[in-house]
Amino acid sequence: MAEADAIAAAPVERPLLARARRGAGARVASVVVFVLAWGLVAALAHSRVLPGPLAVAARLAEFARNGQIFVDTGITLARVAVSFVIAMLVGSAIGIVLGRRRGLDHFFDSWLVIALNVPALVTIILCYVWFGLSEVAAILAVAINKIPLVAVQLREGARAIDPDLMAMAEAFAVPRGRRFRRVFLPQLFPYLMAAARSGLALIWKIVLVVELLGRPDGVGFRLGEYFQYFDIAAVLAYTLVFVVLVLGIEMAIFRPLERRLSGWRQ
Repeated sequence: MAEADAIAAAPVERPLLARARRGAGARVASVVVFVLAWGLVAALAHSRVLPGPLAVAARLAEFARNGQIFVDTGITLARVAVSFVIAMLVGSAIGIVLGRRRGLDHFFDSWLVIALNVPALVTIILCYVWFGLSEVAAILAVAINKIPLVAVQLREGARAIDPDLMAMAEAFAVPRGRRFRRVFLPQLFPYLMAAARSGLALIWKIVLVVELLGRPDGVGFRLGEYFQYFDIAAVLAYTLVFVVLVLGIEMAIFRPLERRLSGWRQ
């Protein structure tokens, strides 16, 4: 019986495995082509404003040996994590409430539009002026810039909730907490993932600006320092670390989480 099940499953598993391998191969080939093209353009330009991959790798190895890049990246990662959690929790709560309460949505819609269009630089400067050049001001500035975007995305998700499913859960007397976890949240999950992905990309950028303007440590502060020395290889080395970290978070956290929590749609 077990052998029959394995034989029956094989035709399904092989195409999936083949597609996964082709996808991984395409990604590796894309990275190789990008590095080769970068090296070729750098060699043709022969300019210190565009160092090649080997020069950047040498600078990265230097930073790794003295441990500087790990300290700077760890500090920035901590700020990103705290800001991300605050923005997702507050923005999701606001978005869900506005999506389910039409009167509140109409009242606060203009507020959201204004918050979405205030430049991040203005928010950062105001937070530093009001709260001083402190860690609280830095994290608050980042979170405030992200909260409106999360709220708008989750508001659309709350509006798209299937009322028939909610009515059915209510008819079967499903407790409110379980109804929220088992019926409401699964429908909201794609919007949560979209907000998380866009939020992470935005928060990375804003944290660097915050560090550049008002913190004495972190990747943003270090990039400002290397800019003053016109050390482009160092700037690209730090950028490379960020790219690897973002890809790692996507592959190790977001994609497995999405596959696990979206299985009910299959």
